[in-house]
Amino acid sequence: RWQKVLYERQPFPDNYVDQRFLEELRKNVHARQYRYQAVVFQSGAVVQQLCSVCVFVLTWWYMDAGMLSPHGLFGAALVSSLLGYVLFDAVDGGAGRWASGRTRWADLKSTLVFAAFTYGFSPVLKTLTESISTDTIYAMSALMLLGHLIFFDYGANAAIVSSTLSLNMAIFASVCLASRLPRSLHAFVMVTFAMQIFALWPMLQKKLKARTPRCYVGVTVLFALAALAALATVSSVGAVLFASLLLAISCLCPYCLIRLQLLKDNIHGPWDEAEIKEDLSRFLM
Repeated sequence: RWQKVLYERQPFPDNYVDQRFLEELRKNVHARQYRYQAVVFQSGAVVQQLCSVCVFVLTWWYMDAGMLSPHGLFGAALVSSLLGYVLFDAVDGGAGRWASGRTRWADLKSTLVFAAFTYGFSPVLKTLTESISTDTIYAMSALMLLGHLIFFDYGANAAIVSSTLSLNMAIFASVCLASRLPRSLHAFVMVTFAMQIFALWPMLQKKLKARTPRCYVGVTVLFALAALAALATVSSVGAVLFASLLLAISCLCPYCLIRLQLLKDNIHGPWDEAEIKEDLSRFLM
């Protein structure tokens, strides 16, 4: 009788297997079963980030067209930041702040240092790309914002995820676009707003998502509607296309994922590579 061993000579060819070989066949051992509502909920991170980029570009367009003053944007961003700061601590009752050991005075100092540094270098930011053509600036900004969306941390454990790279690309795009605004004050407010929407806003999103899922869903829907309303004032066709994109990401793509899960057919059996599960650290002493 054939035995699956290598240390004995048997009257069978080297590639011989008996009928028991396929008895150990297993299918989709590690396959995950997704629920449609859960996938739609997780897609909210992608929707919010797309809306963040849309709101940022629209804000720059309004300032460049003279329809939005830097003082008005700075005041609105300051009020929204204060509200978000209070909400960030109120969601978990200050447990996160207590665990990190960071005080409000430290947050205030960091904010003042960043604001002073950005305001002092705003004339440099305004004239930094004067020798570069406007078309090149727009192309670089679009490329950087696309890279920001690609490398953003949506909660997936993947090698392509890099929060630092994603944030740096977004700030680089904001600096490029701010250099095409009329005055240095515009550049300062634009870069400050970019830090708020690309660095601080995602932190609040993640805490809302972990602590209050219903509130997170409500904020996502309201944010998407606000972005669509703002885009409709610039281009109705663009608003329709953007709404179609958001619906496809939040509704159609989860449905396709659920349907494709039914076609998954991963096989496992004795032909897999051996996995050493024993602790061999004692041999390294």
